Amino acid sequence: MPRIVHVLSALALVSGLALTTPASAAGLDGARPAVKFPKGFLFGVSASGFQSEGAFPDSNWIRYVNRKAYGIKDPYVKAVDFRNRYAEDVERARQLGVKVFRTSVEWSRVEPRRGVRDARELAYYDDLIRRIRAAGMRPMITLDHWVYPGWVADQGAWDNPRTSEDWLRNAAFIAQRYRGMGVIWISFNEASQYIYHETLARPMNLIQLAKMRDALTKTHRRAYDLIHKIDRGALVSTNVAYGTVFNALFDAAVFNQVTDKLDFIGIDYYYGANVQNTTAIHALTGELWRIDPEPEGLYFVLKNYQRRLPKLPVFIVENGMPTDDGRPRADGYTRSDHLRDHLYWVQRALADGVKVMGYNYWSLTDNYEWGSYRPRFGLYTVDALTDPALTRRPTDAVPAYRAVIANLGVPSGYVPKRKPGWCSIEDPIATCFGTVPTPPGPYRD
Repeated sequence: MPRIVHVLSALALVSGLALTTPASAAGLDGARPAVKFPKGFLFGVSASGFQSEGAFPDSNWIRYVNRKAYGIKDPYVKAVDFRNRYAEDVERARQLGVKVFRTSVEWSRVEPRRGVRDARELAYYDDLIRRIRAAGMRPMITLDHWVYPGWVADQGAWDNPRTSEDWLRNAAFIAQRYRGMGVIWISFNEASQYIYHETLARPMNLIQLAKMRDALTKTHRRAYDLIHKIDRGALVSTNVAYGTVFNALFDAAVFNQVTDKLDFIGIDYYYGANVQNTTAIHALTGELWRIDPEPEGLYFVLKNYQRRLPKLPVFIVENGMPTDDGRPRADGYTRSDHLRDHLYWVQRALADGVKVMGYNYWSLTDNYEWGSYRPRFGLYTVDALTDPALTRRPTDAVPAYRAVIANLGVPSGYVPKRKPGWCSIEDPIATCFGTVPTPPGPYRD
């Protein structure tokens, strides 16, 4: 999951912005029932290798942590030690009933030195993919979740054209290894946020920034064709971070240039933006737990992307709620409330014709949130800094998610706990001028 930010203004200087047109808001009256999820719907969980595995080899992010780049607060230590506990975590996912397990196959582990592949780490990933499939789940493999080997950093990272060729060589190797296994492939996780974090951590000037943007765009386009040639029939995409008032900027990073090289629209959604929600300002400080969730925003986002690319299905690759070091929210809004509210609005989107194919919860366990263990997103919480045993403790969202999956939706007659906000930026005409009736309460404000 990204440490979501709202300051990518430098990118605007090298990007052509393509503003989105508001989506229709028809059918949001409280009387209209939400449809059930179809039987083939791909419920899932999301994670990333670096954020959860621990014992990580030399890489750009290990170097950033070691020199405490741009406000990194906590040491990496063991993360949640997924590298050694993956079997039990895959079993936890199986018990939820999910059909997709998303993680990354980390280039830094697979090829710690140029041309040298680590047989032990490949055996780990082989067994991880085997266990995911044996548990009845499809692997969703992210090839690049912002982390690359130290030797790539030494050659100039994305400043160097050779990095794209090296990346594609690794992508071909991984695709060949796991072809025919039902893998859903993600090339780059949230390209806009990848560029942003690299800009802070390296840092990059505008020329380097533009060069990285161009490299990611061209590399994804080539990767799309390459993976399809190797793993025929596979689904390939790059997930985009929804960025509220900066969304056009986020999409302009890479997404707008590769819409013809996507098999589905991958969306990461954590909160939207309406005139009532001034708490979004806390994204600037990394205090994500202080941002008020906006479940109804997911409906408008889904409608908008579907309108823009009507032939493609939509997959919610990440969605979740941060808490402050695992503490309950002051307003009493729980992780299970958040989960059910968002899935309610996904069902409303389905009812209004959006071709939603899947939903991944971020994340299965708490993890290392790009410099801090304080934001907690896990269905299972882990005290990474204070519990040597790294015990996985289920939150209230575990039985809630299991029930939604088993019943193919929230309970009949479910009323969202969070009241929809006023004046959504995704559909300002309808939501600012009162043409969208509010679903009936009560609400927990």
